[in-house]
Amino acid sequence: MTPTTLTLKLACDLIARPSLTPDDAGCQDILIKRLAAIGFECETLVFDDVTNLWARRGRGGPLLAFAGHTDVVPPGPLEKWHSDPFTPDIRDGILYGRGAADMKSSIAAMVTACERFVAKHPDHRGSIALLITSDEEAIAINGTAKVIETLEARGEKIDWALIGEPSGHVRVGDTVKNGRRGSIGAKLVIHGVQGHVAYPHKVDNPIHRAMPALHELARHEWDQGNRFFPPTSFQISNINAGTGAHNVVPGHAEVSFNLRYSTEIDAQQIIQTTRVILDKHELDYDIDWSVSGYPFLTPEGELVVAAQQAIRQHTGQTTSLETTGGTSDGRFIAPTGAQVLELGPVNESIHKIDEHVNIEELEQLSQIYQSILENLLT
Repeated sequence: MTPTTLTLKLACDLIARPSLTPDDAGCQDILIKRLAAIGFECETLVFDDVTNLWARRGRGGPLLAFAGHTDVVPPGPLEKWHSDPFTPDIRDGILYGRGAADMKSSIAAMVTACERFVAKHPDHRGSIALLITSDEEAIAINGTAKVIETLEARGEKIDWALIGEPSGHVRVGDTVKNGRRGSIGAKLVIHGVQGHVAYPHKVDNPIHRAMPALHELARHEWDQGNRFFPPTSFQISNINAGTGAHNVVPGHAEVSFNLRYSTEIDAQQIIQTTRVILDKHELDYDIDWSVSGYPFLTPEGELVVAAQQAIRQHTGQTTSLETTGGTSDGRFIAPTGAQVLELGPVNESIHKIDEHVNIEELEQLSQIYQSILENLLT
């Protein structure tokens, strides 16, 4: 088989497993068989209903870890797909299927890159690892976060983490993510006094009370961002209030909002500023906060340089560094001190109907991964 066929075949084998989060559906068994054959020690780590794989070749440092997830989001209405989402379909040089872009193709490219690299450099320096979880698309509690806790407890330190999240805008390699914004959300409950709308002096309308405060929060300049991050953004995602009757003022209003924030501000500053604004408007309220990820940034270093060189070698492109998008499992790895970079296929079709990846670029990605290994571990 040609390298292209090997990578494509493995991607198809993984897509054919309906691994709806957090079910791995046997994907990691496929990976273990391939990795064990080239000298990886494979360890399955199960936390509750989540299956994780830590596969490592070598015991010394430095350690380059590929990271990814086998779980996928639900396909949505099957009748809207042009082919079964869990039956890989190739049309006009494009591979279709749920997980094709996010991120089973990346995992296939990682494995075939490792196979070629080990065949060429059986005595490479340092160590290579794959950290694969089936809990990235859901609540992400028992996946990478727990694996990192396990590794930290026994003193295994990752120097470089290369995550296969889809990062390209138009072509593979045109963009890599060298960081992500933090994410903090809140559920705000504003208390009022319920009553008949015809007697405004006997009620306290929580919707009316909330609006000026929410307007100020939405217009507030939290920071101005920096070279790598846009300014922090505040977005209201849900407002719920009322009994369903047009003539009843509700007794409370619920508001959910989220902030995606840069390294120019921290979660406690956001909480404190929000409290000051709410108190300024004399609201009677309760608020529950939830931090789903802290911001992280790898502004420079060996991993960024190695990736830029590999991308230029195989695509001729000068890649851009970005921190846009949602959260990723990099938020669990970066606090250990590792350099973290996200490099994967084009992200245009992720989570969509007819998710897909360009087959030619799939092999390019595998070659890029191999060159990064060679740049760092030879």
